Amino acid sequence: MNSPKNELSPEHREDLLKTLKIRFEKHKNRHAGLDWAVVLEKLESSPEKLWSLSIMEETGGEPDVIGHDPKTGDYLFCDCSAESPKGRRSVCYDRAALESRKEYKPQDNAVDMAAEMGVELLSEEQYRALQQLGSFDMKTSSWVQTPTEVRKLGGALFCDRRYDTVFLYHNGAESYYAARGFRGLLRV
Repeated sequence: MNSPKNELSPEHREDLLKTLKIRFEKHKNRHAGLDWAVVLEKLESSPEKLWSLSIMEETGGEPDVIGHDPKTGDYLFCDCSAESPKGRRSVCYDRAALESRKEYKPQDNAVDMAAEMGVELLSEEQYRALQQLGSFDMKTSSWVQTPTEVRKLGGALFCDRRYDTVFLYHNGAESYYAARGFRGLLRV
C-alpha cells in the first residue's frame, strides 16, 4: 500500500479531503460527537488510508465516518452511498467462485476487490449497524462477510433493505447481478 502508485497527488489529496469534510459536516447523525479536526489529523498521517478512501470515492461509495473504536482509536469509514457502489457491482463473491464459472464470468470478485482497495467487506453486524444511520440498498444489495462453513458449501451472504427491514440472504458465491456489489469498511 505504501508504493508510489498508491499515493495521491497533492491536488487529488486536497480535493478528496474537501469532499470528505463536506460529507462529514452534512451527515452529522452518522458520527455524533466526533470532531473533523481530529479525524483530519489521523487522515493526514495515513497516506495509504487516503488512497483507499480515494478508491472508495472513485467507485461510487461516498465514504463517511460512521464511528470511532475507543479500544484502538480508529475512526471507521464506510461506504454510505444510497445504493451499493456502482463501480463495484456485477461481481461474484470471491476468487474461488470466479474461477468456478465456466462461462459468462464477471470482471472481478468482491473479496479480492476489497483487499486491493485496502478495505474490509462489512460483516452482517456492521451492515445492520450502518442501516441504523440511514436507509441503504433500497434497490440494490451488498455482499457481506460469509462464515467459512457456508462458503465451504458453495454459498455466500448478502444483505439489502426492503419494506423498512434489513434482510440477510444467501446465494451461490459464483452468482453476480447488476444490482449487487459490496460496501467497504476502512479503519483509520
